[in-house]
Amino acid sequence: MSQYAQTAAPTAPVIADLRSDTVTTPCQGMRAAMAAAEVGDDVYGEDPSILRLEAQMAGRLGKDAALFVPSGTQSNLLAMLAHCARGEEVIAGDAYHVIRYEASGASVLGGIALPALQVSDDGGLDPAAISAAVKEDDSHHPVSRLLSFENTNYGRAVSLPRIAEMVTAGRAAGLSLHLDGARFFNAITALGCSETDLADPFDTVSVCLSKGLGAPVGSVLVGPADLIGRAKRWRKMLGGGLRQAGILAAAGLYALDHNGARLAEDHSRAAALATHLRTLDLGTVTHATNMVFLTPRPGVDLTATTARGIRLSAAAPSSRMVLHRDIDDAAFAAILDAFTALADTAQVA
Repeated sequence: MSQYAQTAAPTAPVIADLRSDTVTTPCQGMRAAMAAAEVGDDVYGEDPSILRLEAQMAGRLGKDAALFVPSGTQSNLLAMLAHCARGEEVIAGDAYHVIRYEASGASVLGGIALPALQVSDDGGLDPAAISAAVKEDDSHHPVSRLLSFENTNYGRAVSLPRIAEMVTAGRAAGLSLHLDGARFFNAITALGCSETDLADPFDTVSVCLSKGLGAPVGSVLVGPADLIGRAKRWRKMLGGGLRQAGILAAAGLYALDHNGARLAEDHSRAAALATHLRTLDLGTVTHATNMVFLTPRPGVDLTATTARGIRLSAAAPSSRMVLHRDIDDAAFAAILDAFTALADTAQVA
């Protein structure tokens, strides 16, 4: 079942929404930046705020060019369409978003095959499996063109040495490389590396602004100028051309300036929540970066938290809980109290 399965809406006012970090809302400072944004027509390349965001993201990740797009799904799709022709393939992990949660858009719209490799426990791929998946030059097979990674994956930050192993296998097979870095800044926070350390091995990188960074909309695709040019043409064909969208770009610029450094707070709260859940013996608990996964034991009904204003994803079989900037100390205390009360009820039952 999908990680996006939901419980019923809370029966009390929502204190904390743990379904995803996509639920974050703009703070007052971000709203002020959006209201004051310079705007122009981005289809004509005349929106100064978007141009500023694209230049900043390209520079920070050490790439030639960047493209602001409405969503991470579109960003990954544009990357695959820019890298691949019809009848070619993208090799990716079976638990990666481009395989599991993006509606096979590359196949439907681009005629691109999406063979899936098993994802390792650390979120990476086996280099030997990558090499074995690349097709020989034979008219019976699609052309293996692109290797797509994801970091983080289910919260797991894949280490730089592991990435180097996978990249080496992909490059040796002649593949181009894409990184779905929806939570790119969570990854560098966990790994303690620079933005270019994580981005350098890849031709293209997709970064989401509307998750932990807290912007309301948007992702940025970075890469070589020729690939970004092709992606921009595809964006237009897919209906993603934007007009006076500098209001949204301003939110992204504010997020980059103010919200990246605080992601460690989300990681710390996730670790504390995981420890609390283990202490309460509510079930099997794992956590990584800003995510906690709870597979409840028999007799534990997670929907009971809704009465205390805590909104969760449904247990399917695990409930994913995502910590983010909208969960402050008071909300976090309410989360801990709600699970303590749940444990008391489960013991009585």
